[in-house]
Amino acid sequence: MYVAVVGLGKLGSPLAAVLASRGNHVIGVDLRLESVHDLREGRAPVREPQLQQLIDSSRDHLNATTDYVEAILGSQITIVIVPTPSDERGAFSNEYVLSSIREIGLALRKRDEYHVVSITSTVMPGTTGGEIREALERHSGRQVGQDVGLCYNPEFVALGSVIHDMLHPDFVLIGESDRRAGDVLEELHRSVYDPMPPVRRMAFVNAELAKLSVNTFITTKISYANMLSDICDRLPGADVDVVTTAIGCDSRIGSKYLRGATGYGGPCFPRDNIAFAQLARSLGSRADIAEATDRLNRYQVDRIIGLIQRRVLRESRVGILGLSYKPSTPVIEESPGLAIAARLLDERYSVTAYDPMALPAAQAVLGDRITAAPDAAACASTCDALVIATAWPEFRNLSPAAVSKREARTLIVDCWRILPADQFARVAEVVQLGRSAH
Repeated sequence: MYVAVVGLGKLGSPLAAVLASRGNHVIGVDLRLESVHDLREGRAPVREPQLQQLIDSSRDHLNATTDYVEAILGSQITIVIVPTPSDERGAFSNEYVLSSIREIGLALRKRDEYHVVSITSTVMPGTTGGEIREALERHSGRQVGQDVGLCYNPEFVALGSVIHDMLHPDFVLIGESDRRAGDVLEELHRSVYDPMPPVRRMAFVNAELAKLSVNTFITTKISYANMLSDICDRLPGADVDVVTTAIGCDSRIGSKYLRGATGYGGPCFPRDNIAFAQLARSLGSRADIAEATDRLNRYQVDRIIGLIQRRVLRESRVGILGLSYKPSTPVIEESPGLAIAARLLDERYSVTAYDPMALPAAQAVLGDRITAAPDAAACASTCDALVIATAWPEFRNLSPAAVSKREARTLIVDCWRILPADQFARVAEVVQLGRSAH
């Protein structure tokens, strides 16, 4: 199939590469010349595991341009995957989507063939069938459901595992203007998956609400595990991992995302939860669970800061291991590690930090207020306290020797319980979140 992918950012570039790797002819569209040039030259426009390998293997099926007309005239389906930033209310702004729809519509005026436009960007319920549909019809001069198809088809992925998540989805969600449009989009998906995951096709509004509901339910599960972790901190003999492993065996609950640690972060979970609550309020409904989930998530930083303040004097140096919001990505958006570092600085602590990928992004935010360490051991060896905020696999290799050179015992706050506490007990006070020290 011939596909145009509008937006070559953190999700658009991987999507274009995944589709091309399955034999589809894909042309990416972006107004950023650097991204287009990178893809034309066979370079990944963004850092994401497996992306460069897919681009290398798909050069004959993958191209890029800044020209919407060139892309639309050469494709059967256009996928829009551009940012939808949160506005002041917490809802998603459609500014970039509508700008893309305008260009797509004007390009469609230059051809007669049937075309499908699919929105992958996360949008508020009521949007695809509302202002997006109206804009597509106005700019293209066509009627949705007759000579142009419109779909809503979000991805359920996480940065750092985008390629894997795109290739192994739990299900495919399609909101469709009509059966013909949905059939075209499902055919494209069938070119990617073997075996084909379950496909759920429905009206726009149900698909939009389903997308928000999935992420909001996951954030609730994360905050529930963190609530258990906080209780286990205070209950003698309690261990959050023992509890969550047990309750995760119940098929009504499941074990995914049920691990007490730091709060959730990144570009999707926090804002999707807030948007869900905003939607409910705008409809006169209640979103108490979503609002409580957000409050619990914000409390996790307070919880860690309070733990440090009770044990370490101000003006001391605290090390932060992990500034990205999760492993395998440089993204620091809503990162717990970054939030902890910023709060410590505000509380008059000195901060040294290390992250395998996110240090440059963190320094761009915090500047010279933090000291960058060259590796985890160097970070640990200079600090009075150490917080393991992100579960990068390499942090498991930290040796007690890294902190044994200090005269005073180092406080280690192991948010993910990845270090062998017994091996560090001689040289450090190890506090594992969710495991009572009593």
